[in-house]
Amino acid sequence: MAESVPQSVDIAIVGGGLVGASLACALAPLIAQRDLKVAIIEAAPLPKLAATSYQPSFDARASAIALGSQQRFHSMGVWAALAEQAEPIQTIHVSERGRWGATRLRADELGVEALGHVIPNAWIGRALHQRLEDLPVQWHCPARVESITPCAGGHRISLSDGSVLMAALTVLADGGRSGLKEALGIASQEAPYDQVAVIASVEVSQPHAGVAYERFTSEGPLALLPLKGQCMELVWTHPQGTEKARLALGDGDFLAALQRTFGDRVGRFRRVGKRHAYPLSLVTADEPVRPGLAVLGNAAHALHPVAGQGFNLALRGVTDLVAALEQGVAAGQSPGAMALLQDFERRRNVDRHNVIRFSDGLIRLFGIEHPLLSHARAAGLVGVNMIGPLRRTLARRAMGLER
Repeated sequence: MAESVPQSVDIAIVGGGLVGASLACALAPLIAQRDLKVAIIEAAPLPKLAATSYQPSFDARASAIALGSQQRFHSMGVWAALAEQAEPIQTIHVSERGRWGATRLRADELGVEALGHVIPNAWIGRALHQRLEDLPVQWHCPARVESITPCAGGHRISLSDGSVLMAALTVLADGGRSGLKEALGIASQEAPYDQVAVIASVEVSQPHAGVAYERFTSEGPLALLPLKGQCMELVWTHPQGTEKARLALGDGDFLAALQRTFGDRVGRFRRVGKRHAYPLSLVTADEPVRPGLAVLGNAAHALHPVAGQGFNLALRGVTDLVAALEQGVAAGQSPGAMALLQDFERRRNVDRHNVIRFSDGLIRLFGIEHPLLSHARAAGLVGVNMIGPLRRTLARRAMGLER
């Protein structure tokens, strides 16, 4: 396919998934006020929303949306739609298997309606894309980036559909799967956890009452998040290699193993959906920004999923980038100006560092097997539960309100 005449855009977003679509929605005021030209490049074909009805799937993946993220979605004009399929988290229960300590974080203690919500990813995507239908953004879908080259004033992007974009700012929000970071020479630091997360929906015999569980076991952390009805999203961490035997189990044996590991706080596990397995590493991009380039979401940082911080951290990156763009463009800067992007990176650096330190430290602390340390962890969980200020600080971090 022959290349077309290059088309100038202010911002090209590579990736139309949850992070890229959230960025495009958050840019709506700037698009209206400054007449910014925004293009979205997405490799996977998207369904025509008007022609499809939403059917909740028992096998669908879901995300925990913190209170701070709810507020950000509200400012984008999409929370009302998201709320239709959102299940509130009223309590977060943190414990260690075989130990007597536990910490409970409660919404009513914090004076909020919910600590967060759990929403199927498919519904989040649908709500975001529905909002984007009302915005004058260019879609290149399905289309892949064939090449991306730095040039004066930004990047030249050649697409598989024959289009060529000259973008003042290119945002990589593709989850790091496309190889574009590597093609641009952006290295990443990777620290494998030597763990694999097994993720599935499970049905329980008792009402979950809006409780999200984080349980640390000798195998690794296990999380259960409340979904609509008597269903929960399971994130079960296994030492690398051991997940294969679990994935090979029939549903009944898998649920029996889960019951032995978790216990009966939610009654009996009655049903399990399709199981997905993902190797886990802590990944951080060395250069989140360059002249004319910003990296967001999993392309910038991939975290352990059990603390539920990854997407919420990415969403704060979205709003910080938009805030930097608002200030920079108002001052007459190009969207890809390095001074503007350095301002964005300054906003992100402390938050990113704190979240990585918190989530990575939590995983590694509970991964150390030592009798004295196990007793200390149990005492610490009880201490946090008894000391109000500590519990409130932990809750504010869980809600995405503490940076």
